[in-house]
Amino acid sequence: MEQHRTRPAQYGPQRSRAPLPSQGRGGGPARPALAPAAGGATRRPAAVARPRPAGAPPVPLLRRWVRRVRELPNPRLTGLGSGLFCTAVMVVLGFLDDVLFGGPLTVYGVLFLPVCVLTAFWVNRGDVLTAPVVVPIAFAVGLLTVADSGDGLGDRVMGLVTALATEAGWLYGGTLIAGSIAVVRRIRLVRRRNAAARGRPGAR
Repeated sequence: MEQHRTRPAQYGPQRSRAPLPSQGRGGGPARPALAPAAGGATRRPAAVARPRPAGAPPVPLLRRWVRRVRELPNPRLTGLGSGLFCTAVMVVLGFLDDVLFGGPLTVYGVLFLPVCVLTAFWVNRGDVLTAPVVVPIAFAVGLLTVADSGDGLGDRVMGLVTALATEAGWLYGGTLIAGSIAVVRRIRLVRRRNAAARGRPGAR
């Protein structure tokens, strides 16, 4: 009887074949394998950049706008400095109103509102509550340049009182705007201080 020849077993190290890359579900493209980095750590493949939506503005343009806003003047005035600033500006605006437009009180009241906003924003955080106090004083002082007054002191006082009574809406509106901004800034300051105190070690 013929005996079938058996293949002799091969001794020694066998060559290892490289594993085939695994395919995704549905025959999709294979995922890139993690390449071993130095020290035995695996290196992840670089993230693929997602396409930007069609209507999105370019990032450099937004950065340019933010930089321009930060470059605007942002002085920090003390309580006394904010009062002097607001009073001086209202006196100048009242003089220009009298020279250019004939002294209408409505124009003076409209110009008073942005001055209140600037005063409330430019005052120091510690003196922010002085803003709603100094703006009505500045309004009254600047009103002397546009109020109808006579030659005597009594006529000037009566003209100022009449102007304050007729333009009380602008006075209250500007004071309310300055007070609202001051309260919001004060609340944000208190919250920041509380958050900083909580973050300190050993703070209760």
